[in-house]
Parts: sequence; structure tokens; C-alpha cells
Amino acid sequence: MRFLYQQLAKLALETFGDILTSVDFIGGTFSDPNKIRLWLIEGSFLDIWLSDDGDYAYHWERRGQTGEIFRWDNAPHYPNTKTYLDHFHKGTEGTVVESYLGQFPEHNLKQVLEFVRKHLAEE
Repeated sequence: MRFLYQQLAKLALETFGDILTSVDFIGGTFSDPNKIRLWLIEGSFLDIWLSDDGDYAYHWERRGQTGEIFRWDNAPHYPNTKTYLDHFHKGTEGTVVESYLGQFPEHNLKQVLEFVRKHLAEE
């Protein structure tokens, strides 16, 4: 997983350097971290967790800045969501809507960071 996380970190910094400050590899071991953390210019962070069997979470933690969270994931706990398993926590844990992320982490990361960039620009 480290190789994929390194690729994602490089992509993020090269493409979204205007909104990012740094990247950390979190938990696990040096050769197999649990996730990556992208630090944003206003002090929030985006955690990216991927599993070998296709589970994922892209979690933008903004509680310290605005009280919000935004998370795209495919945990099986919202069966009434139109795009089940995929869903999006929009601002709060309890506000859940459809998510249209695909199967490709690079594409997903771009979609998520475009959302982040747009959201930051609107503030």
C-alpha cells in the first residue's frame, strides 16, 4: 500500500499544491502505513485510507476550523443510500448523500481535492 500512497501523495502535491502544505504517512509501519494525511493551507487535513479489498475513506477533517467533516466512504452502514455502499457525509456525520467516486484511487483523489479546492474558494 505504501507505493500507492506515495503515488497519491505525489499527485496531490503536484496538482493541488496551491491548497496543500505537506503530507504525512500515518500508523502501521514504514513499509505499510495505514493511511496518508494531506495538510491543507487553512490548517485542516484530509485523511486517505484504502484497503487491499477495495474499502476506502477520504475524510476531510474541519471540526477545528468550521465544525464540519466531509467523508466519502463505502462502509456498509447506509443501505438506503441510492449509491450504496458508496456515500458522502456532507458537513456532518448524520448528513449522508450519494457518492459517485469510482474504483480508481487517483481519479477519486482528484475529485475529492477539486471539491476541497472549490469549498475553500467559496469561504
